Amino acid sequence: VWVCGCVGICVQVATLHEAQEQGLLGCFALTEKLAGVQSGLLVQTAAEYDTASGEFVLHTPSEGAAKNWISQGFTADKAVVLADLRVDGVRRGPHAFLIDLRRHGELVAGVSVGDMGTKTTGNDLDNAWIAFDRVRVPRTALLNGYAYVDEAGTYSLRTTSIKPFEMIGQRLYTGRVAVAQAALAYRRELFRVTKEYADAKPIWSPTAGAPMCQTAGQAHLSSIPQLRALFAEADDTAADLERFVSICESRLTPLLRSGAVPDEELAHAIATAKVKAVEASIDLCWRLKQEVGSYALMGSSGFAHLDFLNCCKFAEGDSRVLMLKMARDRMRRYASETKSGEKAVAGEEREFELCGALGKALSSAKGDKAVQARLWDANWRTVYALAEAVMERTIDKVLH
Repeated sequence: VWVCGCVGICVQVATLHEAQEQGLLGCFALTEKLAGVQSGLLVQTAAEYDTASGEFVLHTPSEGAAKNWISQGFTADKAVVLADLRVDGVRRGPHAFLIDLRRHGELVAGVSVGDMGTKTTGNDLDNAWIAFDRVRVPRTALLNGYAYVDEAGTYSLRTTSIKPFEMIGQRLYTGRVAVAQAALAYRRELFRVTKEYADAKPIWSPTAGAPMCQTAGQAHLSSIPQLRALFAEADDTAADLERFVSICESRLTPLLRSGAVPDEELAHAIATAKVKAVEASIDLCWRLKQEVGSYALMGSSGFAHLDFLNCCKFAEGDSRVLMLKMARDRMRRYASETKSGEKAVAGEEREFELCGALGKALSSAKGDKAVQARLWDANWRTVYALAEAVMERTIDKVLH
Protein backbone atom coordinates (compact mmCIF):
# COMPACT_ATOMS: atom_id res chain seq x y z
CA VAL A 1 0.00 0.00 0.00
CA TRP A 2 2.75 2.45 0.92
CA VAL A 3 4.43 2.05 -2.49
CA CYS A 4 1.20 2.89 -4.31
CA GLY A 5 0.66 5.75 -1.92
CA CYS A 6 4.04 7.32 -2.54
CA VAL A 7 4.38 6.87 -6.33
CA GLY A 8 0.83 6.19 -7.52
CA ILE A 9 -2.15 8.45 -8.19
CA CYS A 10 -5.48 8.40 -6.36
CA VAL A 11 -7.26 6.06 -8.78
CA GLN A 12 -4.42 3.54 -8.45
CA VAL A 13 -4.49 3.69 -4.66
CA ALA A 14 -8.25 3.14 -4.80
CA THR A 15 -7.76 -0.20 -6.55
CA LEU A 16 -5.95 -1.45 -3.44
CA HIS A 17 -8.96 -0.69 -1.28
CA GLU A 18 -11.08 -2.68 -3.71
CA ALA A 19 -8.61 -5.57 -3.56
CA GLN A 20 -8.71 -5.49 0.23
CA GLU A 21 -12.50 -5.67 0.23
CA GLN A 22 -12.27 -8.73 -2.03
CA GLY A 23 -9.77 -10.41 0.31
CA LEU A 24 -6.97 -10.40 -2.27
CA LEU A 25 -3.33 -10.67 -1.14
CA GLY A 26 -0.45 -8.58 -2.41
CA CYS A 27 3.34 -8.52 -2.39
CA PHE A 28 6.23 -6.14 -3.12
CA ALA A 29 8.69 -7.44 -5.73
CA LEU A 30 11.93 -5.46 -5.64
CA THR A 31 14.79 -7.80 -4.76
CA GLU A 32 16.19 -10.09 -7.45
CA LYS A 33 18.56 -13.04 -7.23
CA LEU A 34 21.46 -10.88 -8.41
CA ALA A 35 20.15 -7.43 -7.46
CA GLY A 36 18.54 -5.69 -4.54
CA VAL A 37 19.12 -3.22 -1.74
CA GLN A 38 22.92 -3.55 -1.83
CA SER A 39 22.94 -2.65 -5.53
CA GLY A 40 21.11 0.62 -4.94
CA LEU A 41 17.74 -0.45 -6.34
CA LEU A 42 19.36 -1.71 -9.54
CA VAL A 43 17.02 -4.22 -11.18
CA GLN A 44 17.29 -6.35 -14.32
CA THR A 45 13.59 -7.16 -14.75
CA ALA A 46 12.57 -5.17 -17.83
CA ALA A 47 9.35 -3.33 -18.69
CA GLU A 48 9.34 -2.43 -22.39
CA TYR A 49 6.61 -0.15 -23.68
CA ASP A 50 4.87 -1.46 -26.81
CA THR A 51 3.48 1.60 -28.59
CA ALA A 52 1.41 -0.48 -31.01
CA SER A 53 -0.64 -2.13 -28.26
CA GLY A 54 -0.30 0.53 -25.56
CA GLU A 55 0.99 -2.07 -23.12
CA PHE A 56 4.12 -2.75 -21.09
CA VAL A 57 5.87 -6.08 -21.55
CA LEU A 58 7.38 -7.41 -18.33
CA HIS A 59 10.24 -9.83 -18.84
CA THR A 60 12.84 -11.65 -16.76
CA PRO A 61 15.90 -11.80 -19.05
CA SER A 62 17.91 -14.30 -17.01
CA GLU A 63 17.68 -16.56 -13.97
CA GLY A 64 19.57 -13.96 -11.92
CA ALA A 65 16.91 -11.37 -12.76
CA ALA A 66 14.07 -13.38 -11.19
CA LYS A 67 12.49 -11.67 -8.22
CA ASN A 68 13.58 -13.30 -4.97
CA TRP A 69 12.92 -13.10 -1.23
CA ILE A 70 9.38 -11.94 -2.04
CA SER A 71 7.29 -12.25 1.13
CA GLN A 72 3.82 -13.63 0.41
CA GLY A 73 4.89 -13.95 -3.22
CA PHE A 74 3.99 -17.63 -3.33
CA THR A 75 0.31 -16.92 -2.67
CA ALA A 76 -0.26 -13.28 -3.70
CA ASP A 77 -2.92 -12.17 -6.18
CA LYS A 78 -1.36 -8.78 -6.90
CA ALA A 79 2.16 -7.38 -6.89
CA VAL A 80 3.98 -4.09 -7.08
CA VAL A 81 6.91 -4.96 -9.34
CA LEU A 82 10.04 -2.84 -9.69
CA ALA A 83 11.26 -3.07 -13.28
CA ASP A 84 13.67 -1.18 -15.52
CA LEU A 85 11.40 0.95 -17.70
CA ARG A 86 12.37 1.15 -21.38
CA VAL A 87 10.66 3.41 -23.90
CA ASP A 88 11.81 3.55 -27.53
CA GLY A 89 14.98 1.71 -26.55
CA VAL A 90 15.87 4.26 -23.86
CA ARG A 91 16.29 2.95 -20.29
CA ARG A 92 14.52 5.14 -17.74
CA GLY A 93 15.54 3.26 -14.59
CA PRO A 94 13.49 1.36 -11.99
CA HIS A 95 9.76 2.14 -11.92
CA ALA A 96 6.90 0.52 -10.02
CA PHE A 97 4.07 -1.40 -11.71
CA LEU A 98 0.88 -2.63 -10.03
CA ILE A 99 -0.04 -5.90 -11.72
CA ASP A 100 -2.12 -9.04 -11.33
CA LEU A 101 -0.15 -12.18 -10.47
CA ARG A 102 -3.30 -14.27 -10.30
CA ARG A 103 -6.85 -13.95 -11.54
CA HIS A 104 -9.54 -16.13 -9.98
CA GLY A 105 -6.81 -18.03 -8.15
CA GLU A 106 -4.83 -18.95 -11.29
CA LEU A 107 -1.44 -17.51 -12.25
CA VAL A 108 -1.55 -15.03 -15.10
CA ALA A 109 -0.08 -16.39 -18.33
CA GLY A 110 3.69 -15.92 -18.37
CA VAL A 111 4.06 -15.62 -14.57
CA SER A 112 6.02 -18.31 -12.73
CA VAL A 113 6.48 -18.55 -8.96
CA GLY A 114 8.23 -20.96 -6.64
CA ASP A 115 9.55 -21.34 -3.12
CA MET A 116 13.04 -19.85 -2.96
CA GLY A 117 14.36 -22.75 -0.88
CA THR A 118 15.58 -23.43 2.63
CA LYS A 119 17.11 -20.45 4.44
CA THR A 120 19.29 -20.27 7.52
CA THR A 121 16.43 -18.55 9.36
CA GLY A 122 12.86 -17.38 8.76
CA ASN A 123 11.69 -20.57 7.10
CA ASP A 124 8.19 -19.90 8.40
CA LEU A 125 7.94 -17.10 5.81
CA ASP A 126 6.78 -18.05 2.30
CA ASN A 127 9.54 -16.15 0.52
CA ALA A 128 9.23 -16.86 -3.19
CA TRP A 129 10.92 -16.27 -6.49
CA ILE A 130 8.84 -14.76 -9.32
CA ALA A 131 9.68 -14.68 -13.02
CA PHE A 132 7.96 -13.04 -15.99
CA ASP A 133 7.93 -14.38 -19.54
CA ARG A 134 6.85 -11.41 -21.64
CA VAL A 135 3.81 -10.67 -19.50
CA ARG A 136 1.68 -7.88 -20.96
CA VAL A 137 0.17 -5.32 -18.59
CA PRO A 138 -1.86 -2.20 -19.42
CA ARG A 139 -0.26 1.25 -19.60
CA THR A 140 -2.17 2.16 -16.44
CA ALA A 141 -0.17 -0.45 -14.50
CA LEU A 142 2.71 2.03 -14.24
CA LEU A 143 2.38 3.84 -10.89
CA ASN A 144 2.57 7.30 -12.38
CA GLY A 145 2.52 9.80 -9.55
CA TYR A 146 6.00 11.01 -10.49
CA ALA A 147 6.47 9.79 -14.07
CA TYR A 148 4.18 8.61 -16.84
CA VAL A 149 4.14 7.33 -20.41
CA ASP A 150 1.41 8.63 -22.70
CA GLU A 151 -0.34 6.63 -25.41
CA ALA A 152 2.19 7.75 -28.02
CA GLY A 153 5.03 6.40 -25.91
CA THR A 154 6.38 9.72 -24.65
CA TYR A 155 8.02 9.47 -21.24
CA SER A 156 7.67 12.46 -18.89
CA LEU A 157 8.55 13.29 -15.29
CA ARG A 158 5.90 15.10 -13.28
CA THR A 159 8.67 16.59 -11.14
CA THR A 160 12.39 16.95 -11.82
CA SER A 161 13.37 17.16 -8.15
CA ILE A 162 13.09 13.44 -7.41
CA LYS A 163 12.93 10.26 -9.47
CA PRO A 164 10.27 7.62 -8.82
CA PHE A 165 12.68 4.99 -7.49
CA GLU A 166 14.29 7.56 -5.18
CA MET A 167 10.86 8.28 -3.72
CA ILE A 168 10.33 4.58 -3.10
CA GLY A 169 13.70 4.25 -1.40
CA GLN A 170 13.06 7.22 0.86
CA ARG A 171 9.55 6.19 1.90
CA LEU A 172 10.72 3.15 3.85
CA TYR A 173 10.44 5.09 7.12
CA THR A 174 7.98 2.87 8.98
CA GLY A 175 9.87 -0.21 7.88
CA ARG A 176 13.16 1.19 9.15
CA VAL A 177 11.68 1.96 12.55
CA ALA A 178 10.15 -1.53 12.68
CA VAL A 179 13.44 -3.18 11.71
CA ALA A 180 15.29 -1.20 14.39
CA GLN A 181 12.73 -2.29 16.99
CA ALA A 182 12.91 -5.91 15.85
CA ALA A 183 16.70 -6.00 16.11
CA LEU A 184 16.61 -4.47 19.59
CA ALA A 185 13.90 -6.91 20.69
CA TYR A 186 15.92 -9.89 19.47
CA ARG A 187 19.01 -8.67 21.31
CA ARG A 188 17.01 -8.01 24.46
CA GLU A 189 15.50 -11.50 24.54
CA LEU A 190 18.75 -13.26 23.65
CA PHE A 191 20.59 -11.47 26.43
CA ARG A 192 17.77 -12.14 28.92
CA VAL A 193 17.71 -15.87 28.25
CA THR A 194 21.49 -16.14 28.18
CA LYS A 195 21.89 -14.23 31.44
CA GLU A 196 19.40 -16.55 33.15
CA TYR A 197 21.56 -19.46 32.01
CA ALA A 198 24.81 -17.75 33.05
CA ASP A 199 23.38 -16.77 36.45
CA ALA A 200 22.44 -20.41 37.12
CA LYS A 201 25.61 -22.09 35.82
CA PRO A 202 28.12 -22.71 38.66
CA ILE A 203 31.83 -22.46 37.92
CA TRP A 204 34.97 -23.20 39.87
CA SER A 205 36.46 -20.33 41.83
CA PRO A 206 39.46 -20.36 44.21
CA THR A 207 37.42 -18.33 46.71
CA ALA A 208 34.03 -20.01 46.40
CA GLY A 209 34.59 -23.56 47.58
CA ALA A 210 34.11 -26.76 45.59
CA PRO A 211 33.00 -26.51 41.93
CA MET A 212 29.48 -27.85 42.47
CA CYS A 213 28.90 -26.46 45.93
CA GLN A 214 25.55 -24.60 45.91
CA THR A 215 26.41 -22.20 48.72
CA ALA A 216 25.77 -18.49 48.90
CA GLY A 217 29.37 -17.93 47.91
CA GLN A 218 29.21 -20.09 44.77
CA ALA A 219 30.58 -18.39 41.65
CA HIS A 220 28.55 -18.54 38.45
CA LEU A 221 29.31 -18.04 34.77
CA SER A 222 27.88 -14.51 34.79
CA SER A 223 30.50 -13.48 37.35
CA ILE A 224 33.34 -13.88 34.84
CA PRO A 225 34.58 -10.31 34.37
CA GLN A 226 34.38 -10.12 30.57
CA LEU A 227 30.86 -11.56 30.52
CA ARG A 228 29.73 -9.35 33.40
CA ALA A 229 31.12 -6.32 31.55
CA LEU A 230 29.35 -7.33 28.35
CA PHE A 231 25.98 -7.62 30.11
CA ALA A 232 26.47 -4.15 31.60
CA GLU A 233 27.57 -2.67 28.26
CA ALA A 234 24.55 -4.17 26.50
CA ASP A 235 22.17 -2.69 29.07
CA ASP A 236 23.67 0.79 28.67
CA THR A 237 23.88 0.69 24.87
CA ALA A 238 20.38 -0.73 24.43
CA ALA A 239 18.83 1.78 26.83
CA ASP A 240 20.07 4.72 24.74
CA LEU A 241 19.16 3.11 21.41
CA GLU A 242 15.70 2.05 22.51
CA ARG A 243 14.98 5.57 23.73
CA PHE A 244 16.29 7.03 20.47
CA VAL A 245 14.20 4.67 18.31
CA SER A 246 11.13 5.38 20.45
CA ILE A 247 11.55 9.13 19.92
CA CYS A 248 11.86 8.60 16.16
CA GLU A 249 8.65 6.56 16.20
CA SER A 250 6.80 9.20 18.23
CA ARG A 251 7.81 11.89 15.72
CA LEU A 252 6.89 9.75 12.71
CA THR A 253 3.45 8.59 13.96
CA PRO A 254 1.55 11.89 13.58
CA LEU A 255 2.97 12.32 10.07
CA LEU A 256 1.68 8.89 9.08
CA ARG A 257 -1.76 9.80 10.40
CA SER A 258 -1.84 13.08 8.48
CA GLY A 259 -0.21 11.72 5.32
CA ALA A 260 2.73 14.12 5.59
CA VAL A 261 6.31 13.20 4.64
CA PRO A 262 9.13 13.42 7.24
CA ASP A 263 11.50 16.34 6.77
CA GLU A 264 15.19 15.76 6.04
CA GLU A 265 16.16 15.82 9.72
CA LEU A 266 13.67 13.14 10.75
CA ALA A 267 14.39 11.01 7.68
CA HIS A 268 18.07 11.04 8.62
CA ALA A 269 17.31 10.24 12.27
CA ILE A 270 15.21 7.24 11.22
CA ALA A 271 18.01 5.98 8.97
CA THR A 272 20.40 6.40 11.89
CA ALA A 273 18.05 4.47 14.17
CA LYS A 274 17.89 1.59 11.71
CA VAL A 275 21.66 1.38 11.19
CA LYS A 276 22.76 1.81 14.81
CA ALA A 277 20.11 -0.46 16.34
CA VAL A 278 20.93 -3.26 13.93
CA GLU A 279 24.72 -2.90 13.99
CA ALA A 280 24.85 -2.64 17.79
CA SER A 281 22.63 -5.72 18.11
CA ILE A 282 24.83 -7.70 15.72
CA ASP A 283 27.99 -6.67 17.58
CA LEU A 284 26.64 -7.40 21.07
CA CYS A 285 25.01 -10.73 20.17
CA TRP A 286 28.06 -11.99 18.29
CA ARG A 287 30.34 -11.11 21.19
CA LEU A 288 27.95 -12.80 23.61
CA LYS A 289 28.09 -15.98 21.55
CA GLN A 290 31.87 -16.10 21.96
CA GLU A 291 31.64 -16.03 25.76
CA VAL A 292 29.14 -18.79 26.60
CA GLY A 293 30.81 -21.85 25.13
CA SER A 294 28.82 -24.82 23.83
CA TYR A 295 25.58 -23.35 25.19
CA ALA A 296 25.46 -21.14 22.08
CA LEU A 297 25.26 -24.28 19.91
CA MET A 298 22.03 -25.48 21.50
CA GLY A 299 18.89 -24.98 19.43
CA SER A 300 16.96 -23.63 22.39
CA SER A 301 19.54 -20.94 23.20
CA GLY A 302 18.37 -18.53 20.49
CA PHE A 303 21.79 -18.18 18.86
CA ALA A 304 20.69 -20.39 15.97
CA HIS A 305 18.71 -17.43 14.64
CA LEU A 306 21.50 -14.84 14.67
CA ASP A 307 21.05 -14.57 10.91
CA PHE A 308 17.79 -12.77 11.68
CA LEU A 309 19.99 -9.76 12.44
CA ASN A 310 21.61 -10.12 9.02
CA CYS A 311 18.11 -9.88 7.55
CA CYS A 312 17.65 -6.68 9.55
CA LYS A 313 20.94 -5.37 8.19
CA PHE A 314 19.83 -5.39 4.57
CA ALA A 315 16.07 -4.95 5.03
CA GLU A 316 14.50 -1.55 4.28
CA GLY A 317 17.78 -0.12 3.04
CA ASP A 318 21.16 -1.82 3.52
CA SER A 319 23.14 -0.33 6.39
CA ARG A 320 26.19 0.35 4.22
CA VAL A 321 24.11 2.04 1.51
CA LEU A 322 22.41 4.28 4.08
CA MET A 323 25.80 5.21 5.55
CA LEU A 324 27.15 6.11 2.13
CA LYS A 325 24.24 8.51 1.65
CA MET A 326 24.92 10.07 5.05
CA ALA A 327 28.56 10.66 4.12
CA ARG A 328 27.68 12.14 0.73
CA ASP A 329 25.08 14.46 2.25
CA ARG A 330 27.57 15.63 4.87
CA MET A 331 30.22 16.28 2.21
CA ARG A 332 27.77 18.42 0.22
CA ARG A 333 27.08 20.44 3.35
CA TYR A 334 30.80 20.74 4.04
CA ALA A 335 31.38 22.09 0.52
CA SER A 336 28.76 24.75 1.17
CA GLU A 337 30.26 25.57 4.58
CA THR A 338 33.80 25.98 3.29
CA LYS A 339 32.63 28.05 0.33
CA SER A 340 30.99 30.54 2.69
CA GLY A 341 33.92 30.46 5.13
CA GLU A 342 32.01 28.78 7.96
CA LYS A 343 33.86 26.99 10.76
CA ALA A 344 32.89 23.78 12.51
CA VAL A 345 30.06 24.29 14.98
CA ALA A 346 30.29 22.87 18.47
CA GLY A 347 29.81 19.12 18.46
CA GLU A 348 30.71 18.72 14.79
CA GLU A 349 34.49 19.08 15.02
CA ARG A 350 35.13 15.42 14.20
CA GLU A 351 32.84 15.58 11.17
CA PHE A 352 34.59 18.73 9.96
CA GLU A 353 37.97 17.05 10.34
CA LEU A 354 36.90 13.96 8.41
CA CYS A 355 35.23 16.06 5.69
CA GLY A 356 38.48 18.00 5.30
CA ALA A 357 40.53 14.82 4.99
CA LEU A 358 38.11 13.31 2.50
CA GLY A 359 37.85 16.55 0.53
CA LYS A 360 41.64 16.73 0.28
CA ALA A 361 41.79 13.13 -0.94
CA LEU A 362 39.13 13.83 -3.60
CA SER A 363 40.60 17.12 -4.76
CA SER A 364 43.13 15.47 -7.06
CA ALA A 365 40.22 14.35 -9.27
CA LYS A 366 39.90 17.97 -10.41
CA GLY A 367 36.24 17.54 -11.28
CA ASP A 368 36.61 14.24 -13.15
CA LYS A 369 33.64 12.20 -11.90
CA ALA A 370 35.18 8.82 -12.77
CA VAL A 371 38.42 9.64 -10.95
CA GLN A 372 36.44 11.06 -8.03
CA ALA A 373 34.47 7.81 -7.75
CA ARG A 374 37.70 5.79 -7.63
CA LEU A 375 39.16 8.07 -4.96
CA TRP A 376 35.93 7.83 -2.95
CA ASP A 377 36.23 4.04 -3.00
CA ALA A 378 39.93 4.17 -2.11
CA ASN A 379 39.09 6.24 0.97
CA TRP A 380 36.19 4.07 2.10
CA ARG A 381 37.41 3.93 5.71
CA THR A 382 37.19 7.71 5.98
CA VAL A 383 33.77 7.65 4.28
CA TYR A 384 32.31 5.26 6.85
CA ALA A 385 34.08 7.02 9.73
CA LEU A 386 32.34 10.21 8.61
CA ALA A 387 28.95 8.44 8.57
CA GLU A 388 29.62 7.11 12.09
CA ALA A 389 30.46 10.60 13.33
CA VAL A 390 27.25 11.99 11.80
CA MET A 391 25.17 9.25 13.44
CA GLU A 392 26.81 9.75 16.85
CA ARG A 393 26.03 13.46 16.71
CA THR A 394 22.44 12.76 15.57
CA ILE A 395 21.76 10.40 18.47
CA ASP A 396 23.33 12.77 20.98
CA LYS A 397 21.25 15.69 19.68
CA VAL A 398 17.97 13.76 19.90
CA LEU A 399 18.65 12.31 23.36
CA HIS A 400 20.01 15.47 24.91
